[in-house]
Amino acid sequence: MPNTRRDFLSMTLAAAAARAVRANAADAPDELAAMTLKQASEAIHARKVSPVELTEACLNRIKIYNPKIDAWITVMRQQSIEQARLLEKEQAAGHFRGPLHGIPIGLKDNIDSAGVRTTAGSRTLAGNVPSEDAEVTRRLKAAGAVIVGKCNMHIFAAGATSAVSYFGPVRNPWNLELIAGGSSGGSAAAVAMNNCYAALGTDTGGSIRTPSAMCGVTGFKATYGRVSIRGIVPLTWSLDHCGPIARTVEDAAMVLQVIAGYDRLDVQSIDAPAPDYSKGIGAPVSQLRLGIPPQFYDGLQGEVAQAMEEAMALLKKMTKDAREVEMPSILDTGAGSEGTVYREMLGSEFVIAEPGLPAPAGRAVDYIRQWRNLRLVRRIVDEEVFKKQSVDLLITPTIRELPWPIEEELGRLADAHPRNPKPGNTRSLDDYGLPTITVSCGSSKSGLPIGLQISGPRLAELNVLALAHAYQKATDWHTRKPPLNPDAKVPTLSKTAASQTGEAVTR
Repeated sequence: MPNTRRDFLSMTLAAAAARAVRANAADAPDELAAMTLKQASEAIHARKVSPVELTEACLNRIKIYNPKIDAWITVMRQQSIEQARLLEKEQAAGHFRGPLHGIPIGLKDNIDSAGVRTTAGSRTLAGNVPSEDAEVTRRLKAAGAVIVGKCNMHIFAAGATSAVSYFGPVRNPWNLELIAGGSSGGSAAAVAMNNCYAALGTDTGGSIRTPSAMCGVTGFKATYGRVSIRGIVPLTWSLDHCGPIARTVEDAAMVLQVIAGYDRLDVQSIDAPAPDYSKGIGAPVSQLRLGIPPQFYDGLQGEVAQAMEEAMALLKKMTKDAREVEMPSILDTGAGSEGTVYREMLGSEFVIAEPGLPAPAGRAVDYIRQWRNLRLVRRIVDEEVFKKQSVDLLITPTIRELPWPIEEELGRLADAHPRNPKPGNTRSLDDYGLPTITVSCGSSKSGLPIGLQISGPRLAELNVLALAHAYQKATDWHTRKPPLNPDAKVPTLSKTAASQTGEAVTR
């Protein structure tokens, strides 16, 4: 209770100001949806906006733009509003579950969600409704995140374009004729179009980083095992990662804080405490030593090479020094037989029923060799690269080329010649199991975003995040938005191309 008339007047004016802010915000849902996750979180905690307002703003953007980008397979409109109302009551009572309280977030559709279908972009799982949440889903809900839906993806995460999905190809928000990258294409496109403040993706050969780079957002995979993969439809257990896709490094760190940590029921999980990522990203970077692996720069498209040259010039000014480094040879670490196990669990008949899905791999002796090679390279990479060559972080292009037309990709698939991005720059970092982030570092003459990768030793997420955050503070590439407008027309696929998606008629 106020002790004086002045206190009472102050409280009344503050309440009126808060109501005015909320009224203005309610009149501008696009402005609400355009906030960063950090800004939205601060507005929630200051009671300047409610979880329901944020959720409705995102749902409105989904309604307008999903028919164009096809980023969502299932939109959880009713469930998310109900969840937001509950969190709004907690907000009114002064109870906040944490920084993600009331923040709308998307899930890649290979991540289980209790009572809501998880399809992995496939016809086989189109009616699959899990009874339990994946561990990362459970953690997000417990932290107060509002799950607004399940994001479209390359079928079973088995490709780097997101052009092949039972629910139609994900389209790049910067140019609807082009691929969005994959396999977490829907998650990246949704974040780029302000459909949600962040989304989870998975990464086996680059599936968080490739679409993040192509869609102009931030994508991060932590050290292998740092984030639980239990309850996620597997591609290759030994390589699968789960991580955040967001607008900024700061936002990605906030999501990682919630989903990282030991899960005793996930046999891949690392039993190591997670540091405070949000506090760590502000650490100074002037003494960091950068490693440049030359093989990651081979065959770059001209505009990618130019953007990387300019980014490196800035990074060298920000840090202590930079030098070329050699990376350990990666032998056969494919572990392709692991995918066969999951297919057998589903039933082998679906292998020939799904267009674009690779045939199952193999022999037990091949898997044992792959398993041994993978563990060997992960054991030696920190010593051979970071310690012996005296560097703290690696700087590489995310992908070597710009996105290409969906029509071209699906036409090649029809001819049995799919063109995936050259995998060396992303896949090898999954083999090594190193924490890796992609941030925008430039754009092509046609306005397409270009991505830069920063990687560190095992469990060195803080240094990776710190340099990426410092780079974003020094540049504005991450603030640029796709030019897509509500009146944009969606290009029509040819019959040949459309036949390769296995596209569903209804959702």
